[in-house]
Amino acid sequence: MHLNYKILLHKAEEGGFTVTVPALPGCITEGDSLDDALAMAKEAIELYVEELKSRGEDIPDDSETLEYSMHLATS
Repeated sequence: MHLNYKILLHKAEEGGFTVTVPALPGCITEGDSLDDALAMAKEAIELYVEELKSRGEDIPDDSETLEYSMHLATS
């Protein structure tokens, strides 16, 4: 089974990155560097999905989600 997830990385004030996975509510992790944050995100997603499987729950993914960034000019 192949699952696809979009992740959001936010620069943390104290350094590093906080990572959220919108398709998996409450799936949040962090890393000291971009590479670390990505590795931690992969691990968090795997654990989250494993927990859903153990409960017999549906496993959401982002394969049908479109993504677009919109930039607005402000005055």
